[in-house]
Amino acid sequence: MGVPTVSGLIYYPVKGCAGVPVPEATVTSTGIVSDRSLILVDRDGAFLSQRKTPAMAVIRPTLADDGTRLALAAPGMDDAEFDVLAEGDRRPVSLFNRWFGTGIDQGDAAAKWFAEVLDRYCRLVRVAPDHDRDGWGEHPGKVGFADAHAILLTAQSSLDELNRRIAARGATPVPMNRFRPNIVVTGWPDPFTEDRVRLADVGTVALGYSVRAIRCAVPTVAQETGRPAGPEPTRTLADFRRETEFGGGVSFGMKAAVLTPGHIAVGDEVTVSRWG
Repeated sequence: MGVPTVSGLIYYPVKGCAGVPVPEATVTSTGIVSDRSLILVDRDGAFLSQRKTPAMAVIRPTLADDGTRLALAAPGMDDAEFDVLAEGDRRPVSLFNRWFGTGIDQGDAAAKWFAEVLDRYCRLVRVAPDHDRDGWGEHPGKVGFADAHAILLTAQSSLDELNRRIAARGATPVPMNRFRPNIVVTGWPDPFTEDRVRLADVGTVALGYSVRAIRCAVPTVAQETGRPAGPEPTRTLADFRRETEFGGGVSFGMKAAVLTPGHIAVGDEVTVSRWG
């Protein structure tokens, strides 16, 4: 059996937009530094996502190492750069009508750029310095603007098994980026081993299992084009990954809390100290 290691490490500077693969990352109590530290909201403060705005997938944000400068690129648009404001006007933010808080508005120029790409009104806001939000699950932890948890971890063997089933029905396999993970683990021989992880050390970071990741419509969006490309993988996941305790939703991956912040790099071993 191979040693399970980190084969992918990704953060998403703007929630719902393209991810940035990195060779190493600092991890705080709310996840990888700068992961989903920025979010797009509508007039009422409700967050925008690929669920209803799939074109967000082709917006490519990049943050400077110190997080003070945001570079943006998208098909058909001039590249742009904006200062990231850590203080300023507060704007209401809500996620799923379950969490309500505020974020730091990033100004008219950034809002105009995103509005042109998406052809709709939106504002870009940043996590506020006093942001304090609890996750939930077996280990709740803290979370920024992610859906509800600090880390999403997936396993290559799980994707391989899912794609085997997809191919068996004559459909096209899907890439891992459909699931928008933070950490991808290679080396677990059995698919869905991540379901049983309860405590794990990755690099100098300690993770605690929160809950299985219940998937919405986003995995049916092609991340390269920003267009719906379903019904896979949701159709095949529904054959064998329905979670009755979550209203029959399908799952892929695990959500985790950061119990001990630290540093993770691609190639780090994943050591599980407690299994479920």
